[in-house]
Amino acid sequence: MTATPAPAHTPAPASSASRSGSVEPAGEYLTFRLGSEEYGIDILRVQEIRSYEQPTRLAHSPDFIKGVIDLRGRIVPILDLRLKLQCPEANYTDFTVVIILDIGTTVIGAVVDAVADVVSLAPELIKPAPQFERQGNVDPSFVTGIASLGDRMLIMMDIEALLSSEEIGLVAKVGRD
Repeated sequence: MTATPAPAHTPAPASSASRSGSVEPAGEYLTFRLGSEEYGIDILRVQEIRSYEQPTRLAHSPDFIKGVIDLRGRIVPILDLRLKLQCPEANYTDFTVVIILDIGTTVIGAVVDAVADVVSLAPELIKPAPQFERQGNVDPSFVTGIASLGDRMLIMMDIEALLSSEEIGLVAKVGRD
């Protein structure tokens, strides 16, 4: 019995044919502000958005880990993305929020200046980002692409890639303690 090969002219689905390895698939993204820049993350990573409350500080934690909060009985580490991305530190205002994110088996809170909206982006709207050399503790590969929406420029990010495996381990340990 011989296998019949698939026809060579069968087109691939449009969604997979139009994306490159470094660009997120089309979907919905939560947009938020850090200083004057606007970022987008996959909406499927977002559990909830909360107003900022002062977390309980943990001794000997990295500067970008502001502390922990109790989220319905679960201890959640809170990261300040401005500090992690080496942005000029901004003041905490009434618009400052914490985005609760699901990163694999870890739940973290990310402090951002403000949440803008949810946008739906087709793959052709997300262009590959230029790659730069690693600066300090921030690996630039967390930027998955750049999207232009009218006069808005969105920096598309992979929150999991932003944290090194060592940092994710530290954050997961903080969440368990």
